[in-house]
Amino acid sequence: MPEVLDQSEVDALLAAVDSGEVKEVAQEGELKVFSRRHHGAAPDAEIKPYDFKRPERVSKEQMRAIENLHEAFSRNFGASLSGFLRTIMECRVSNIEQMTFSEFTHSLPNPTCFNLLSCEPLEGSMCLEISPLIVYPVIDRLLGGSNADLFIPQRPLTAIEMRLVGKIIARAMSALKEAWSTVLNLEFKLTESESNPQLVQIVPPNEVVVVVSFELKMGGRAGTMSLCIPYNVTEPVIEKLSNQTWAAYKRNKRDVKLRGKVATQLDAAKLTVKSVLAETSIKLSELMSLQVGDVILTEKPATAPLTLLIGGRRKHIGHLGQYRGNRAFKVLRAYQPKDRV
Repeated sequence: MPEVLDQSEVDALLAAVDSGEVKEVAQEGELKVFSRRHHGAAPDAEIKPYDFKRPERVSKEQMRAIENLHEAFSRNFGASLSGFLRTIMECRVSNIEQMTFSEFTHSLPNPTCFNLLSCEPLEGSMCLEISPLIVYPVIDRLLGGSNADLFIPQRPLTAIEMRLVGKIIARAMSALKEAWSTVLNLEFKLTESESNPQLVQIVPPNEVVVVVSFELKMGGRAGTMSLCIPYNVTEPVIEKLSNQTWAAYKRNKRDVKLRGKVATQLDAAKLTVKSVLAETSIKLSELMSLQVGDVILTEKPATAPLTLLIGGRRKHIGHLGQYRGNRAFKVLRAYQPKDRV
């Protein structure tokens, strides 16, 4: 491919046309830092683009941990809304990215449902924005509507509508508290609601924020929900949001209450218990000619111990007998992998 001349070389060629002689632009071996071309002095130089407006302050590992954390939030929030609205509400994480706070506010519609959530003991606030495309269908559902021919008005929410939306936000805060409890016990509170997101300035416009976008679906209606987490809010716990720490925490965490509930339910579960006396194989012709009184021989002695199977799994070794007129199995020891009984 032909080389592209930079501006200094173009100026040198134009000057050579006027004077009749060509001057060297750069001596051999001289490296031009701001040149568009790579010279022989640095053939292995690597150039990467860097946007000073959007510095990556949260690592990819921490971003994946935040995404996993809010996937758990989306499942709990969707289940909570489904029970509250008496209809299926789907909620899932659609995207997560870093941007500046001004880019986040300018990407939102006006008017919208924009809410500030305090998260003590962390300093600062998180922003929870719910699109009018799903807010008004939810309000219509709460008021007994069918959402068949619902018109989405371009106006701020009224006081009555905000009271209804407050019930949705309360469930969102409860699900957020449960999801973040694996990292830190937070107390979420609704501090302010606004219809114009550009009027809210909780951090400087160029401050880096993590925006988690959700998709909400209810019947034939769909909308978005965004959770804006400023970097200065998560900075005290940012080290805990690595994938390794997150996975180790989940492995070491023992929920005693949940374990007790599961154990209580398992106590009433029924299992099938059986023991196999012996096994052998015969020909199909021998099976068809079997008559009453015929004896089938096996290689297993009559005095050999038997294996007790519980739920289809070998668990114990013992002997078959009779107890108080019923068939019984006397356990001798636990089944070992080396056993061939």
